[in-house]
Amino acid sequence: MDKFYHFLTLAGIGLYWLLVAGVTIRVVLKRRAVSVSLAWLMIIYILPVLGVACYFLFGELNLGRKRAERAKEMFTPFEKWFSQLNDCNAHNPETMGRHIYRIDELCNNRLGLPALSGNTLSLQQSPNEILHSIIEDIENAQSSIRMVFYIWHPGGLADSVASALIQAAKRGVDVKLLLDSAGSPRFFRSPWYRMMQDAGIEVIQALEVKMWRIFLRRLDLRQHRKIIVIDDEIAYTGSMNLVDPAYFKQNSGVGHWVDIMVRITGPTVNVLSAIHCWDWEVETGERHLPRLPECKIDESEFQHPIKVVPSGPGMPEYLIYQVLTLAINQANRSVRITTPYFVPNADLLETLKMTAQRGIDVELIIPHKNDSMMVQWASRAFYSELLCAGVKIYEFYGGLLHTKSVVIDDQFCLVGTVNMDMRSLWLNFEVTLAVDDEEFTKQMSWLQDSYIKQSHTVVLEEWEKRSLFSRFLERVFYLFNPLL
Repeated sequence: MDKFYHFLTLAGIGLYWLLVAGVTIRVVLKRRAVSVSLAWLMIIYILPVLGVACYFLFGELNLGRKRAERAKEMFTPFEKWFSQLNDCNAHNPETMGRHIYRIDELCNNRLGLPALSGNTLSLQQSPNEILHSIIEDIENAQSSIRMVFYIWHPGGLADSVASALIQAAKRGVDVKLLLDSAGSPRFFRSPWYRMMQDAGIEVIQALEVKMWRIFLRRLDLRQHRKIIVIDDEIAYTGSMNLVDPAYFKQNSGVGHWVDIMVRITGPTVNVLSAIHCWDWEVETGERHLPRLPECKIDESEFQHPIKVVPSGPGMPEYLIYQVLTLAINQANRSVRITTPYFVPNADLLETLKMTAQRGIDVELIIPHKNDSMMVQWASRAFYSELLCAGVKIYEFYGGLLHTKSVVIDDQFCLVGTVNMDMRSLWLNFEVTLAVDDEEFTKQMSWLQDSYIKQSHTVVLEEWEKRSLFSRFLERVFYLFNPLL
């Protein structure tokens, strides 16, 4: 019997060695940043068995066979729809500012999607203002409402939005609602889910979480977009989920979530509608391409273009990341970033450092307290390096600053759903707006000024006095960068 157990032990060790060796070879053969590969190898070796399981769950971009095949087949018809917008007089490269011109070239070459003028933008920053505006537009809807959100959390004004949707469906408006399964579990357990279905609203769980699929699809690949399109005439996007902050995560110890949304009219609405249609088809297989926008733009007005930049499986890889680095590299005077989750890869870190080192005023505003302890400590692992390069860092004390924005030279900005971490820039379904509108950008910059007034400046001399225990936690959680 002892020989049998001895044999089982040796067989188990041999099997585990083969498993680790196989995963190691797979990590090495994957073409990605060396820092990411090394981080994964350390996780695999430091956390036996658990590290290997984590790699299978989170180590590779795996949408699942059906969705991946569907997304691949969809690209050509959607690219054709996008490319038709180049014939619209709302796309006028000659009038574009220097910040957006190169971004337009990049996105047009990779996705066929041009920047379009003729839009109006309204920056909304108060939760009450945002939710009441959404409710009013839903109540005035005539034909269709398309929505996609990461989180829908019942309670407060979120319930008023749900009620408005139900009433719209009852009067004949076609309502399609796509919610991330992992982000909105409370909604799917609430009575609102059944009430919406009974009213005729199509409610779909995006990337449904099922334990038996954990090795067939990456579970932390999420539908992170926030888009509302009403009658293909009005659209919203930004950082805010469909939640009333007064009823959301009140016991998390981070305060109210601080968000923005942008209300849009004009040709860009149809593009955001097409992005929703992309997500709907990836999940359901049903195609509902929107109509092309009317392109009768008065050349004397509204010439500031907007570029919609989507990302996610099936879309061109790293597109938002490329747009972000291109925008930062074009800065002549200043770069100011707000993000709740700051865990950059080595290339983005070097881009920020180099920008500061060439004399550009680089400012980073992040929350003092975060709902993710791992992200909070991992973020701080970059402070010393950034501060030494001349980057100014502000920690926001007015709640969980969830706004995702980049303002360049007070003339151009990026606003959307994208965090400064590789989950957003490499993995999730995301969307951002590249806005070449100086007046709107100034409003965004003034809002960032208000965030700085509620922040504490991180000073290098003081930061270097932090405890050895804090430094240890920073480095430990930094090792988990691939999982953040």
